Amino acid sequence: MTNDHKYIIFHKPYGVLSQFTQESPKHVTLKEYIDVPDVYPVGRLDWDSEGLLLLTSDGPLQHRLSNPLFGHKRTYWVQVERIPDAEAINKLCTGVEIQDYRTRPAQVKLLLEEPQVSDACGWLRERNPPIRFRKNIPTAWLEMTLTEGKNRQVRRMTAAVGFPTLRLIRVSIAHLQLNGLQLGEWRELTPVDIKILKKSLSAKYTLS
Repeated sequence: MTNDHKYIIFHKPYGVLSQFTQESPKHVTLKEYIDVPDVYPVGRLDWDSEGLLLLTSDGPLQHRLSNPLFGHKRTYWVQVERIPDAEAINKLCTGVEIQDYRTRPAQVKLLLEEPQVSDACGWLRERNPPIRFRKNIPTAWLEMTLTEGKNRQVRRMTAAVGFPTLRLIRVSIAHLQLNGLQLGEWRELTPVDIKILKKSLSAKYTLS
């Protein structure tokens, strides 16, 4: 049987809601960028976050990737206020209390310099609008890989250890990466991408 589902990834800019419905004239939504019918975001990427957003018409796949019971890796570059120490990094790795929830263990490392990508990729640029700048307060970049996606989780995690998030960019979901996709652009997943994504899910779970 031919699989007629659609699978795309989108490089979401800052200030864009992860939905197609415009609830206010001031809202900028996915409709401004994506003209593919019947696709819906897998999970969310907050309006003030940037980076990779996966959309599909495949309901079972969407459910699988959105269900917190079935963890898959999501990697973020996170610019924070001040420079986290080893104790803060360890807390982020082992789990922190946010509201009434303790986060799962995560992979977290302090990047020694601002993350860079090749000229061929070239998508990391100054945010518009720029982050707030305070001359006497340094900033640092973390790379954080989570297997869950609670509401505003990364921001709440860094705040919980005393290092507020200034900028948040999702750079990958499972094996999927932006790979040169420019800000505001989208592309269809290749058959190989789709096969790997589905294979990475539990063999006990049947996807269409």
